[in-house]
Amino acid sequence: MLDNKFDHQKLEKFWYDVWEKSGYFSCNVKSENDPYTIMMPPPNVTGNLHIGHALTFTLQDILIRFYRRIGFDTLWQPGMDHAGIATQMVVERQLSENNISRRVLGREKFIEKIWDWKNQSGGMITSQLRALGASPDWSRERFTMDEGLSQAVRKVFVELFKEGLIYRDKRLVNWDPKLLTAISDLEVENIEKKSKLWYIKYPIQSKKNFIIVATTRPETMLGDSGIAVHPDDQRYIKLIGMKAILPLVGRKIPIIADEYSDPGKGSGAVKITPAHDFNDFEVGKKHKLKLINIFDEKANIVEMDEIKEYQGLSRFEAREKIVSELSNLGLIEKVETIQNTLPYGDRSGVIIEPWLMDQWYVNAKVLAKPTIEAVRSGKMKFIPKNWENTFYDWMENIQPWCISRQLWWGHRIPVWYGPDGKVFVEETEEKVEIESLKHYGKKVTLKQDEDVLDTWFSSALWPFSTLGWPEKTSEILKYYPGSVLVTGFDIIFFWVARMMMMGMHFMKDVPFKDIYIHALVRDEKGQKMSKSKGNVMDPLDISKKYGADALRFTLAAMAAQGRDVKLSESRIAGYRNFSTKIWNAAKFLEMNKCNLNNKFHPDSLKQNINIWIVSQLQITVNKVEKGLKAYRFNDAADSIYKFIWNTYCDWYLELIKPSLSNQDNSLETKETACWVLFQANNLLNPFMPFITEELNKELFKRLKMQLNGEWPVVNLKIKTDKAILEISFLINLLIEIRSIKSILNVPASTKPKLLLKNLTEQQKLYINKYSESILKIAKLDKCELIEGDFPHGSAQGLVDGVLLALPLKDIINLDNEKARLEKEKVKMNIEIEKLQFKLNNDNFIEKAPSDVVEGIKMRLKEYQNKKSSVLEAMNRVL
Repeated sequence: MLDNKFDHQKLEKFWYDVWEKSGYFSCNVKSENDPYTIMMPPPNVTGNLHIGHALTFTLQDILIRFYRRIGFDTLWQPGMDHAGIATQMVVERQLSENNISRRVLGREKFIEKIWDWKNQSGGMITSQLRALGASPDWSRERFTMDEGLSQAVRKVFVELFKEGLIYRDKRLVNWDPKLLTAISDLEVENIEKKSKLWYIKYPIQSKKNFIIVATTRPETMLGDSGIAVHPDDQRYIKLIGMKAILPLVGRKIPIIADEYSDPGKGSGAVKITPAHDFNDFEVGKKHKLKLINIFDEKANIVEMDEIKEYQGLSRFEAREKIVSELSNLGLIEKVETIQNTLPYGDRSGVIIEPWLMDQWYVNAKVLAKPTIEAVRSGKMKFIPKNWENTFYDWMENIQPWCISRQLWWGHRIPVWYGPDGKVFVEETEEKVEIESLKHYGKKVTLKQDEDVLDTWFSSALWPFSTLGWPEKTSEILKYYPGSVLVTGFDIIFFWVARMMMMGMHFMKDVPFKDIYIHALVRDEKGQKMSKSKGNVMDPLDISKKYGADALRFTLAAMAAQGRDVKLSESRIAGYRNFSTKIWNAAKFLEMNKCNLNNKFHPDSLKQNINIWIVSQLQITVNKVEKGLKAYRFNDAADSIYKFIWNTYCDWYLELIKPSLSNQDNSLETKETACWVLFQANNLLNPFMPFITEELNKELFKRLKMQLNGEWPVVNLKIKTDKAILEISFLINLLIEIRSIKSILNVPASTKPKLLLKNLTEQQKLYINKYSESILKIAKLDKCELIEGDFPHGSAQGLVDGVLLALPLKDIINLDNEKARLEKEKVKMNIEIEKLQFKLNNDNFIEKAPSDVVEGIKMRLKEYQNKKSSVLEAMNRVL
């Protein structure tokens, strides 16, 4: 017998353990069933489950459970990423608490410490995924530093190097002076801050005048090697080709003409510091200006004869000293306060320094071409499609990919240097020694490159390295390419594009066919979640409170394509009520001895109420399937929600209550009621796996688990038109009666009379047949068919040509009700006018935050809907 309620805290753990031990999560490479593959975006080994993860993994799990149920051999490949910078930071912090430096510890012992931490504490997120109900093939779990994956990384590096697609170059990188490593553009967070703009006078050689340059970074002037002006800027045309004297340093630098200089910004003249600004680097290359590096790895001023007095100062100390000296010399024309965008490291939180250094690069431009073509030809599809434009824009303008990182944790770059600097690139040290012996004719000491590879380099191989590549395994033959990648837009270029490039190059095929990009999860006001705002929702806390099923269903129901998820705890509580509704329906069936008949067939049904509910189930099955196959998770969830809550519980169960005590009709109805809920339970299972599994066992007495059970197939052959017409009329009549009572504030304790006229003979039969249900559901005293006019003081309605009225003059004061409605109408008009005034104010629209404007639009719609209801109510009263 079912308990009074579903105990999610006890039963979720119980069922997950049963599922995992069953082995049904696993793929079967020997199976003849078609494959369906999803590569799990490997979460960081340092990570914890956040609400964005919960959305990503819930949607993937829904797809896997659905395709598993419809007969596919499913592989949801799990694993974790070694997360180079993040992991090294965690372990370094732990060591520093004990006053231990990694430099003192040494590379080998430090890496041992990281492995110890990884084995003991890393991967917390995988246990959290289990709590969410995720069903990947845990037997195949991989880690990006596993030996097999490391072998794939080395092979890819070596092959790309030998093809000329990996090379070493001296270029500017985003240098993190706190973490002491290069980071990618994608790991730089651009933040707008108030800054000062200094206008500095540079003396013109052999002249008594100056050229004024404007800069927010006066400290970098120590590395200036030119000044650029626009070739058409009349103020400076005569100065082009001359030289200026760099203040405080004395260096002579040319004044050049370049369109990079904007005459409308600052002074129109720009100082060029090629070694410390990305734009200046390109200008410097074009005009063959000197590259003068003034910073060390900690962004302190380097030792250099020209700038000895600043040596060892931090960049900000140098700025202060330089500004003070320039001011004393009268070389600062003026200072302005401006809004300026500054680059911060997303992990270190310090300002990033463009720094000139040797690094390893991938020629991403070449690798991008077949990837772009694969998307253009439709071999890979973005869903929603609008993400293709973002993808093309980035890929067609892609820059060389800096893949070396100055860290110790990660895949060591497979490059060795001979005593004369000769470079050897091979997959193993043994192969390198053989090549060096051939080259030198004797054994020499080789030194491996100190750097490791960017984390995204190894995760770019995830779709095939996890399947055993470079071996040509049976898994690769069956499960590559993947069916779909489900991810957030924030890692399209971090990870998605790089998997595409590597897959196309090494596998000669796309890594996945569909790329479903889901939106951000925001708070209920549409704001981005952050700890500083205090609006972060912990998915594990939410699951403990409301159940994983409720959280999963909420996320799916709100995952509309192209629209951010505005999540509130009240929504999750609402879907927890949905699971309660299902449980109560199951209890109702159990109490009325509605048992599942395994031989039940809906084509044998005789009663229209039962034919109707099965016809609605058939429609719902088709909608859910269509929604899931098109990645319209919200449509699929909405269809099953409306069917169970409204169609089945609110209408069908209420309408059949009288017949359950009727011996002539009860057997067919009991069997139908149980069979339909059984199928609906099957349909709901990918969204809410825990409660559906419990009902499958306890109510429906099934030995086979939902996890690998059959998907509902409803294909009615009997005619359903008459049944649908009959029950639709009945439901529409009840909805109209409820609507009248609601908008006119008819007390729930009262039972008005129902008057009907203009009925067809068929409609009269419907009323006679369901009179008991109508009176009970609509809370009416009695029902009468009349010929003449409705009495004064009635509220009227219309359903399928039938006129209906509820005489209310003895139940409510209609004059007072009309006065109330009139006041309500005036109030609505005032509020609507206020909101429309704001929205018609262009100045307000330009300055107000987008979420404020959106909120006003929503409130306007609410008031307009309320006004419509008031007018409708006023029109109903006779």
